[in-house]
Amino acid sequence: MSEETEVQQRYREVRARVDEACARVGRDPGEVHLLPVSKTKPVELVRELHAIGVTTFGENKVQEVVAKHEATPDLPDLCWSVIGHLQTNKARDVARVATELQTLDSVKLATALERRLQAEGRGLDVHLQVNSSGEESKFGLAPEDVPALARELTAFDSLRVVGLMTLAAPGPDTEVVAACFERVRRLQQVLGEDDRAAGSYDRLSMGMSGDYELAIAHGSTCVRVGTAIFGSRPPVNDYAHYWPEGRPGS
Repeated sequence: MSEETEVQQRYREVRARVDEACARVGRDPGEVHLLPVSKTKPVELVRELHAIGVTTFGENKVQEVVAKHEATPDLPDLCWSVIGHLQTNKARDVARVATELQTLDSVKLATALERRLQAEGRGLDVHLQVNSSGEESKFGLAPEDVPALARELTAFDSLRVVGLMTLAAPGPDTEVVAACFERVRRLQQVLGEDDRAAGSYDRLSMGMSGDYELAIAHGSTCVRVGTAIFGSRPPVNDYAHYWPEGRPGS
């Protein structure tokens, strides 16, 4: 048996920490999906993780999803989750190659996706993105605005609403971060009891490399981990590389 690569070892280490975080709060580790975020990293690393059974990857930029999808025709079970802000002019590519979008935040975007999905004959799992920290630099809806969108989405047949996604406030203050996660968990409960809301809200995508263990303690069912698995990336202020709009996504 060949020695594992660095990225394979890191993935297993993070998965072990996810399992430990679940154990600390009495949760079943099987309830929490570890989503490796491969943005800016070469497709060879995706292949290395696929070799140990990882089939779903997160990407911020749609063009990177398309490029990696086209570079892996021999891996038909690969699934791509778009976790960055999506402009409506990218809806066609998402409808063609993505399995999931975690950043739905408007009827305008839903309409563009529905039209493209209908043309492709496909469906798409979607999370509604919540701006739980109230930061102007972040995309997503304010918590109080999410129920209205959830109700409007009943008119869209190709969009399968499966849950909520958020980015917590940055920084070392765990109380502030935890409060963001709790806002989304409370919203999950509200939507789950709203008969007029489209879809289901079983999934909570909360937590990244720096806060995923805390997110698990507050109910996350999907943690989006990039750096802890793939290693460092360009500085976070290099917005032009990730976000041409000049604002951060996920």
